[in-house]
Amino acid sequence: MEVASDLLDRQGPIYREDTAVFVSQSGETADTLLALDYALENGALCVGITNTVGSTLSRKTHCGVHINAGCEIGVANTKAYTSQIVAMAMMALAIGSDQISTQARRNAIISGLTSLPNFVSEVLKLDAEMKELASSLIESESLLVFGRGYNYATALEGALKVKEVALIHSEGMLAGEMKHGPLALVDENLPIIVIATRDACFSKQQSVIQQLLSRKGRLIVMCSKGDASAVSPNGSCRVIEVPGVADCLQPVINISPLQLLAYHLTVLRGFDVDQPRNLAKSVTTQ
Repeated sequence: MEVASDLLDRQGPIYREDTAVFVSQSGETADTLLALDYALENGALCVGITNTVGSTLSRKTHCGVHINAGCEIGVANTKAYTSQIVAMAMMALAIGSDQISTQARRNAIISGLTSLPNFVSEVLKLDAEMKELASSLIESESLLVFGRGYNYATALEGALKVKEVALIHSEGMLAGEMKHGPLALVDENLPIIVIATRDACFSKQQSVIQQLLSRKGRLIVMCSKGDASAVSPNGSCRVIEVPGVADCLQPVINISPLQLLAYHLTVLRGFDVDQPRNLAKSVTTQ
């Protein structure tokens, strides 16, 4: 994974034998297009994943995917983000289709893909709970979101939504780096969201929760259904339970409550309600 602007700044190595995949909702992101030009100059096969038919990205790449998530209503929309995850998961499935050793995992992911619409609809029923959570965070000046593995991206995206539309300082952080700085900020006033759904990192996230609780952290834990007691001993944390799916698809489920939280924080803080209302409509995926 490369950040397009950074790849260009350091002239990262790209060769004729490489395939470079470029992801942009609009297909017009300047840094991404400059990185695309750089990859083309170096002879790489360039693949585009974009939501906008006829965009510069779709025209300049050799091939790619239109995610068809519908018009972007707000910059913090979720449908483009989740559709990009699905497109890349399907691309990985196609590339690995001839590997017998991964057949069972591939089948589980394919089954999970078909279940996503129902699971997302189920998560959207948490709207009232997210509104109540937003009201408890309205006076907070900062918010930390800890994620690990696949859900590090969820932490970054969730924090970005709160930052962009609710204008509250929020940071997504890699939970494994908690001891290297962030732990010093933890007290009973700073709200911290920890994403601890079931995957290979679950036991490590349990350890992170314990360390934060020892510092009297104000924790909100997102976990898989049925895991409340495992992540919140003695009811010491506020818990958000979401349906479980294959680990690489779990971010599609996990980001939706954070979108709702950002929406309600925006409304409660008295900002323009027209845009947040439109943002709420953009949660669902196609």
